[in-house]
Amino acid sequence: MNKKVLAIYYTQSGQMRDIIDNFTAPLAAAGDHVEKVQVKLVSDYPFPWTGQRFYSVMPDCVQEVPAELEPFNLEEKRYDLVILGYQPWFLWPSIPSNSILNNPAIKNILEGTPVITISEARNMWLNAYERVRQKLKDAGASLVGNIALVDKHPNAISFFTIFHWMLGGKKDRYLGIFPKPGVSPEDIANTKVYGQTVSKHLMTNDWEGMQDELLKQNAVRVKYPLMLLETTAVPTYTKWVGLIERKQRRHFWLMAFKYYLYVALFVGAPILLTLDAIFIKPFSQKRIKAKTKNYLQVS
Repeated sequence: MNKKVLAIYYTQSGQMRDIIDNFTAPLAAAGDHVEKVQVKLVSDYPFPWTGQRFYSVMPDCVQEVPAELEPFNLEEKRYDLVILGYQPWFLWPSIPSNSILNNPAIKNILEGTPVITISEARNMWLNAYERVRQKLKDAGASLVGNIALVDKHPNAISFFTIFHWMLGGKKDRYLGIFPKPGVSPEDIANTKVYGQTVSKHLMTNDWEGMQDELLKQNAVRVKYPLMLLETTAVPTYTKWVGLIERKQRRHFWLMAFKYYLYVALFVGAPILLTLDAIFIKPFSQKRIKAKTKNYLQVS
């Protein structure tokens, strides 16, 4: 019997659309009905961004403030599988992604339904995944799989290339020498492999062991240095939001946060990683393994 699959996502650049198309191709080839819904906001964000507009959304991201979605139609009342494509912004689920999860129609669909999440990020997705995982649990959904796609280039390099893409609108080589930004075309195409794994489990409605299979296919990788930097940054971001929201000179404090990011990346991060490598990491292997395992799993 053919399965009913809903793939719902938001995209500015079109990258998530390409990911969803590739990932769901094996499901459609198997005869399943794949309904793709690209949501849009009533007051959408520009692409390419301006720097000021980009940083202005940071407080609402961290505070998980939803925005109004344009009306959309769902063909079915129930689905055999829901695929959620989302982006982290400022280490939290993006405002559009959070808005999807807060939409009453979507929450009704999610209850009692198997869900697979697919994220596209520069390189830090752990906190956003934790928040999405909790929201799905609160909605009564059953998270059965997770795929985390990232820009695999070094942290400092991808910082420059992602801003070239976001502010310029072109996914090409910055200055003609930097690598192309975002998830690579090869990794996007490889999501068909993950889709084949999902299709096999969807056929029998048996999700046991699927995430382990996806892990063997490198659908999710947790790098300790990035995990350390992100888990250190998360509480700092919440403090910045408190400062920005409390002060009258909002623009000034948003720009202060912008320059804080530069200092944190190019000065703070190397110092933190060096000190950790000497004084903490060698004596914390058990804790590190436990944290890593948490981000690799779906429960």
